Amino acid sequence: MKALTWQGRRSVSVEQVPDPAIQEPTDVIIRVTSTAICGSDLHLYEVLGAFMEPGDILGHEPMGIVTETGSAVANLAVGDRVVIPFNIACGRCFMCERGLQSQCETTQMREQGTGAAMLGYSKLYGSVPGGQAEYLRVPHGDYGAIKVDEGPDDEQYLFLSDILPTAWQGVKYADVPDGGTLAVMGLGPVGQFASRIGTHLGYRVLAVDPVPERRAMAERHGVETMDLNQHLKAAMKDTTDGRGPDSVVDAVGMEAHGSPVGKFAQAAVNLMPEKAAQKAMSMAGLDRMNALHSSIDVVRRGGTVSVSGVYGGQSDPLPMLTLFDKQLQLRMGQCNVKNWIGDVLPLVEDSSDPLGVRDLATHTVGLDEAPAHYEKFQKKEDGCIKVVLKP
Repeated sequence: MKALTWQGRRSVSVEQVPDPAIQEPTDVIIRVTSTAICGSDLHLYEVLGAFMEPGDILGHEPMGIVTETGSAVANLAVGDRVVIPFNIACGRCFMCERGLQSQCETTQMREQGTGAAMLGYSKLYGSVPGGQAEYLRVPHGDYGAIKVDEGPDDEQYLFLSDILPTAWQGVKYADVPDGGTLAVMGLGPVGQFASRIGTHLGYRVLAVDPVPERRAMAERHGVETMDLNQHLKAAMKDTTDGRGPDSVVDAVGMEAHGSPVGKFAQAAVNLMPEKAAQKAMSMAGLDRMNALHSSIDVVRRGGTVSVSGVYGGQSDPLPMLTLFDKQLQLRMGQCNVKNWIGDVLPLVEDSSDPLGVRDLATHTVGLDEAPAHYEKFQKKEDGCIKVVLKP
């Protein structure tokens, strides 16, 4: 089969690789009909290369058609249409039973000190082959796979694999009071959905992004937008009775604009030999933290900052005096996809499309065009907000 593989920093290529096969009784094999490039994939493309090996298959936002099932899979049949969450979770352990599928104790990567295994996401999370490929083996597919209705429109369901429940969790963790104001830092795919979820739930939403096309997309869904500038705190206060927003979702993460020291540190780590770079990232890594610091800065006293953007550093400085003095709550974590499907699936199936799932993908291309679109997505060129791949 063809699959998109990591080959080095800022280097991915489509290669012929062996077809996946059933390895465990709970496995499922799917023919991938749609998959997407996630902002988190860009972290592997640029920052987290020390944890990748040439030939690793990327991708954690797939859906497709079941072609084979393991002997213990009783709830799926060949021909079923399914969406695959990026978490690999068993559904039966202590953590899964408490809705914390991203911490599944069956697939937890204890040797790395990290949570549940993930599709297509480096040694840190199991080096499991990902879904930017023609076929995909789904470990614990008996629990993870989400069966959806048949039909021609994958985009109605595709974003259930990651970014839609990630945005939903981010907004829920933000604990916005009824009728309150939510700020969203970053209008990439997760920020777009977090903003729309906020307006759907009745909040006033103020979203920040330096890219005009991203702001324009958000504005189509009733979101008030701001450019990223040095007067952000004052602008937020001016529009919220001098207090700041009640809650903030940081939907940017480790590669924020306006973080020159973190950018330099990330570049320096990527020049080290692999083992040294892994140790540096694991023990002393620095993220580009401008988005998180801005979130802490603009939120009102007594408010909540919810972190959906991925961070990977271990020596990231936090303004503890400010956090304590402002009496802030800070919540974060990988999304527990299956925990939120009951909330978001009905909205996806609603014919009125209240979250605008059909108004997110800006580029839909074949798998062979994926390398060029990784670069385009990273550079935010050609109005690129979300890329869907059709293997």
